[in-house]
Amino acid sequence: MTEFEALQQRRQRSSWWLPLQVLYGAYAFSIFLVVALLALACILLLPKLAWRRAAARNAARTSLFLIGMPVAVRGTSLIPDGQCVVVANHASYLDGVVFTAVLPPRFGFVIKREMDAVPLAGLLLRRIGSEFVDRNNHNKSARDARRVLRSATNGHSLVFFPEGTFSDGPGLLKFHTGAFAIAARARCPVVPAVIRGTRHALPSTRWLPLPGRIVVEFLAPLTPDLSAGEELAIALRDRSRQRILEELGEPDLSNAA
Repeated sequence: MTEFEALQQRRQRSSWWLPLQVLYGAYAFSIFLVVALLALACILLLPKLAWRRAAARNAARTSLFLIGMPVAVRGTSLIPDGQCVVVANHASYLDGVVFTAVLPPRFGFVIKREMDAVPLAGLLLRRIGSEFVDRNNHNKSARDARRVLRSATNGHSLVFFPEGTFSDGPGLLKFHTGAFAIAARARCPVVPAVIRGTRHALPSTRWLPLPGRIVVEFLAPLTPDLSAGEELAIALRDRSRQRILEELGEPDLSNAA
């Protein structure tokens, strides 16, 4: 096929594909908005945190089902019954919705503080016990870390995306140490997890989502090696990242800017 023929084919495809994508995107966002508003109404009224998280879980599952993003979950038997910290690669804004759908209500999320300012999302996240951390202000970041640590030492299980952000294309960015310092201080296991399919469904470069299968895989938990001493958090970080990188099968972007 010549370059001209390829260009013509892309133009023909875009002539019918783009309208379908716009229609699907409008449908998907409508579903998310309606389900989120219904969930928020319940979450504002429910008195117990566990009930509010269960409502959020049901809302996330319902949304993903209705918009044609089925989620396959593997390795749930590897998640300890007691306290733990789940860490996963970050590929899309959908990642939090997916983990809300697949994890038990005992898990809370640690999220960048910018999300607290998003009107609907910020209120919903606060009501389900999410912890917000500031990545740009050192003093606020240290204060946020102490608050999250108190939550962990009180027995709460937490979910982190230790990359802190996600890239436009495939690849695993370097991990921040905060999640692993929390796990080390709380003396609880770290459960690495891999998520696939969300970058295809809604990458950072596109506002219109696409339907598709999403897979979440939980890996064997890593128990803190207390003999590591002050290097415990770093050891947990490096072991977790290596396990995720091996299973993910994407490029290592640890040296990316």
